[in-house]
This record gives sequence, structure tokens and C-alpha cells, in this order.
Amino acid sequence: MMEQTIAQRLIALGITLPMASEPAAKYVNYVKVNGFLYVSGKGPSGSPKGKLGKEYTTQEGYQFARLTGIEILAVLQSALGSLEPVKQVVKLQGFVNAVPEFEEHHLVLNGCSDLMLDVFGEKGKSARSVFGAVSLRDNLPIIVDSIFEVAE
Repeated sequence: MMEQTIAQRLIALGITLPMASEPAAKYVNYVKVNGFLYVSGKGPSGSPKGKLGKEYTTQEGYQFARLTGIEILAVLQSALGSLEPVKQVVKLQGFVNAVPEFEEHHLVLNGCSDLMLDVFGEKGKSARSVFGAVSLRDNLPIIVDSIFEVAE
């Protein structure tokens, strides 16, 4: 039995990638250096506004992190033409807009990590870090930046 392509996996997951969103300021969506693609910080589609622990629950944050992962995949597809050249998800770094008492940042970022595992399988396992933020641009609930190893 042939292994599913990533495009087939996206279809099976019911995911249609949007067009890559434009950068919010003076930077580019990605930089490719020596077989690595560095993706600038992305937030969830729909531009939700608010903080975890105030406007949003951990589970809602998880869904925002998953939507953010879809935005990251859209940038990858724009940069590479398809997701097939991705050899490894190297690092996910999440910034969670949260009230000071919020303690479930790691559970929020799982939404993005789980998506990468769903899409890339074993290649979706990554190093990661997550931070609570007093504020984020446009009052987004989460921003994730990421690093991928890609075929040259």
C-alpha cells in the first residue's frame, strides 16, 4: 500500500489551505536558508481578538492554535509550491495572549502541534516553546512562529 501524500492527508482531514496571509508589518512571511524555512509569526484566521483566561477558554485557544497552524501551512505551500518538500517540523514557538493567572499555555499550543502531527505524521514532531504574553499585535489570542527543514 502506498503512503498517502500530504495533499491526500489534508483532504482526508477536511483541510483546505487558504492563500497565505500578508505580513502585518515590515517583514516577509518566510526566509529560506540552508535547507530551513523560517516562518514569521502567524495568528489564527478570522482575526479573533482577546485573551485566554478572560475572553477565551483553553479549548477555544487550542482551536485558535490549530487555525494558526493552517495559516502556517498556507505560507509553506506558498513558499514551496506544495507541502511535500517538508522533511521535518523543527520548532514551534507560541506566544499566548493571556491573563497573568492563566497557566495552560502548553495546552493551547497543542492545537498547532497536533495539526502538524496530523498532517506530517512522524515528521510533525517538533521541539517547541510557549510563552504567555501581556499583549500581542491586533489583540490576537495566539501567534506562532516556526522552523521547518525542507528539501533543497
